[in-house]
Amino acid sequence: MPSEPKAALREAAKVRRAALHQAHGTTAPAAALHRLRATPGLAAAFTPGSVVSGYWPVGSEFDPRPFLEDCHARGLACALPVSHARGTPLEFRRWTPGCEMTHGALGIAVPAAGAERLTPRVLLVPLLAVDETGHRLGYGAAYYDVTLRALRADGPAVAVGLAFEGQVVEALPADDHDERLDWLVTEAAVRRFG
Repeated sequence: MPSEPKAALREAAKVRRAALHQAHGTTAPAAALHRLRATPGLAAAFTPGSVVSGYWPVGSEFDPRPFLEDCHARGLACALPVSHARGTPLEFRRWTPGCEMTHGALGIAVPAAGAERLTPRVLLVPLLAVDETGHRLGYGAAYYDVTLRALRADGPAVAVGLAFEGQVVEALPADDHDERLDWLVTEAAVRRFG
């Protein structure tokens, strides 16, 4: 798999994820949330007062909304990312259940422009595929790589990938600028990288 160009890997990963979403999309998020909360080292990052960023799921992406709702109910501040120019870090706006939403530059639902800006220290990260070392395959715009690099330069930032177990592959091609995940949570397992 590592020898294939990333574009071909992305197309194959999209097909695989769509099939996994069809088979497990309604049950996997609850199972993954249970695993996260049962993993002391990871659960410790989700403490009241922390700022956690999720994402609004598009298509067959693993749905993080149960995680966000759980975090909000336990007193954590939640945010969703807003993308701007390619090569710039994501902006994060406060999200609460039922808050006013609009569509961002890529047509993805985001909190309205007046929402408070937050700086997350824990990020729930979408992906197309992930390997056994924590390298993720995204959509190719490098928004999360740029964002994680900027956040990590300013202090600890924990990147938690959310995926179906079937999205895990042995190895993916990685570039010097790729930021690795710290954790991966699926419906079947929790992995810590590094």
